[in-house]
Amino acid sequence: MISPRRRFIGSSLLLLGSAATDALTTPLWRWSGPLVVEASPTGPSSNVQFVDVAHQAGLTIPNVWGSVSHERSIIETKGSGLAFFDYDNDGWLDIYLTNGDRLNTTWPSGKAPISHLYKNNRDGTFTDVTESSGLARTGWQTGVCVGDYNNDGWDDLFCCFLGHNILFHNNGDGTFTDVTKKAGLYQEKGRWGAGCTFLDYDRDSHLDLFICNYVKLDLESIPPIDQTTYCQWKGVPIMCGPRGLPADTNILYHNNGDGTFTDVSAKSGILKPGPRYSITAVSYDFDNDGWPDIYIAVDSQPSILFKNNHDGTFTDVAVMAGCAYNIDGHEQAGMGVAVADYDCDGWFDIFKTNFVDDTCNLYHNNGDGTFTDVTFPSGIGVNTRYVAWGCGFIDYDNDGWQDIIQVNGHVYPEVDQYDFGETFKNPRLVYKNLANGTFKDVSSQMGPGISERFSSRGAAFGDYNNNGRMDALILNLNDPPSLLRNEGVHSNNWLKIKLIGTKCNRTAIGARVRVITGKHIQMDEVHSGTSVMSQSDLRLHFGVAKSPVIDLIEVKWPTTQKLERFQKVAANQIITIREGDGIIATLTSPLTTPQRGRNT
Repeated sequence: MISPRRRFIGSSLLLLGSAATDALTTPLWRWSGPLVVEASPTGPSSNVQFVDVAHQAGLTIPNVWGSVSHERSIIETKGSGLAFFDYDNDGWLDIYLTNGDRLNTTWPSGKAPISHLYKNNRDGTFTDVTESSGLARTGWQTGVCVGDYNNDGWDDLFCCFLGHNILFHNNGDGTFTDVTKKAGLYQEKGRWGAGCTFLDYDRDSHLDLFICNYVKLDLESIPPIDQTTYCQWKGVPIMCGPRGLPADTNILYHNNGDGTFTDVSAKSGILKPGPRYSITAVSYDFDNDGWPDIYIAVDSQPSILFKNNHDGTFTDVAVMAGCAYNIDGHEQAGMGVAVADYDCDGWFDIFKTNFVDDTCNLYHNNGDGTFTDVTFPSGIGVNTRYVAWGCGFIDYDNDGWQDIIQVNGHVYPEVDQYDFGETFKNPRLVYKNLANGTFKDVSSQMGPGISERFSSRGAAFGDYNNNGRMDALILNLNDPPSLLRNEGVHSNNWLKIKLIGTKCNRTAIGARVRVITGKHIQMDEVHSGTSVMSQSDLRLHFGVAKSPVIDLIEVKWPTTQKLERFQKVAANQIITIREGDGIIATLTSPLTTPQRGRNT
């Protein structure tokens, strides 16, 4: 039998007759009508350019991570994530940068590398407010995710480390407090936390926490360089791992609703897959049943898809669902994850990054509990020469179709000494969504911010200057970060939506939004943690092409599953919707007159 996905590729399906009316009035999670496919207004190329403005924005402090020339432990290769988030609730994205360390290094007083918090000055620049924030830490910090775990109206920060993770409570005055022990999240025996994600898996209005643990590694057991026994890669002596190193198990914490958490990993079924080299986790409702599931990119082993059983337990269905391996049934070195409904058929698809000499994966959601690996027919399989890390679905030209940005960086500095056709520092990749189920590599057209070379790891995506164009923040190993400003030259319109929960969790994680313009239907969910060990903007961004007005916005709130609808909302503005209260605020582009929608 031909899969729904293979019937779709290369075809153009139209929404006709009464189905067009049904599409506007029936929620997509209950609608099984035909797929809308419209031609991309800008075609395969556009005038969008990404320019690295990190230096002029004030982001000049280099990342510190392991040895620059020769690594002897896997911790030196992994790198870390970063975050775009609005810590002070002023409507502008601030920046959190993780940092690392060097093995066997004693730093002079005041010279140790630390994590950094930068406040958005609303003029294209940022101010380092780390010292006053209470967030400065030295250590191997890997992942970061954001969510308001105690529903006090201020988004909190969870940070993964090799050693002991930290939950930073946002005090609402520009400062953060380490509440890890108070919240019940401290573990006496240190572990290697990688990616993390907040989610409300039992829909009780309180954010729970899922943590990926990578490898069991004791820094004290790493031998000095003159005693290191190396493994080999393509005949070159390199550090060992992850294969041959002990993998670790993941953790699910249930939020008790009183500021504390309980480890429910065993009784929830999270431990059943056994130890895995887990790196990045994301939570979306992949099967449209109203309950959040969890997908995990796993290094050198099958990836995991935890289906939510609605009773506080999960089942790993990745093998049966077709998203544990590649199309040939091979394990891959999964690093990063991006999720979107890239073909606008009402089901969330998965993009996963992998190691060099392999493709990344594009898993198409078939809508029946299974995925099809469409890496090659979609056009994504053209690149195999990079170690791929952070990634994101972003509509960089606002044509209403989600494109892909991928950042890359080798793990072995020694590769520059050999003629392998590979380099330690790599350019980024951009895939243009052609609106017919396929993508085109347009990286060479996208400007110096894409072509410049770094060994990159984490990436976060968001509109830091509130001009309606999606930007990218990238962590570069042993280099300053990159802030890629989207300098698009096009006339496409957009809408950005911030959601505030009242009956559901305050951050509205798990809330689903549909945006309908004519026959075109887009969908997204508020989510925590993504890319690789990173956090992107919690606001939802929709390009709407030439439409000056959005015909219908539908918001499905996660706890109650209640729908709220808003008709005839003007494009080119940022709107804030509070559960039960409708649109409570707008920030409008100079191109558009403010206009509120009607709550139906």
